Amino acid sequence: MEYDTDRIDEATLALLFMGLHEREDGLGARAWKGFDWDTMNRLHEKGFISDPKGKAKSVRLTETGCDEAERLFWQLFGKPE
Repeated sequence: MEYDTDRIDEATLALLFMGLHEREDGLGARAWKGFDWDTMNRLHEKGFISDPKGKAKSVRLTETGCDEAERLFWQLFGKPE
């Protein structure tokens, strides 16, 4: 069975939102990068995160990435009012 990589990317980006730290206006934020490498590379190619390759244990989410991560987090995991 195949899976939808776009949906995997959305869920991963939403989960990155939970671990955001060091957020600065206009500069995005950092998050731990303990997710599948292929997924992280796709998020980088889509412009949501910095290049995940390297020794750092975190990646920088772009400002667009932060906004999209927050939107997806509430869409996927928010409780209805």
